[in-house]
Amino acid sequence: MSRAVPPAFRRALIACAAALVLPAALAAQEAAPTGLSLELNAQEQLEKGCKLSFLARNSFDGDIAKAVFETVLFDSDGQVERLTLFDFGTLPAGKPRLRQFVVPGLQCDALGQILINGASTCEAGALGAEACGNGLTLSSRTDVEMMG
Repeated sequence: MSRAVPPAFRRALIACAAALVLPAALAAQEAAPTGLSLELNAQEQLEKGCKLSFLARNSFDGDIAKAVFETVLFDSDGQVERLTLFDFGTLPAGKPRLRQFVVPGLQCDALGQILINGASTCEAGALGAEACGNGLTLSSRTDVEMMG
């Protein structure tokens, strides 16, 4: 025999569940870091060089109009292969952006590490020029280590 759950009991259960879930959701939202993150997401060998794909996330409250990073590429032995500039362009707030760069003459399997040496250009309006450097988070989904 099945019994119907009284409406008052049902409301009490929903209120208890909300009391448990809502604070955790708010804490997770507050704990989300504010800043800029760059992830080396993929690399692909092309005839003319190595294509590097970066996923950029701007979690600031404002857009970054232009971000150019001085980037050092190291070979698998740790020696500098080259120093270059990667222009990530506009990075709107709250919207991930994929940026791809083909490095001419570079063999992807010879790449060991990437150092983001700093922002060569950072036009970030009210966020200030330091928005591209302070709190920059780097990660990689490849075997190539990201440093900064």
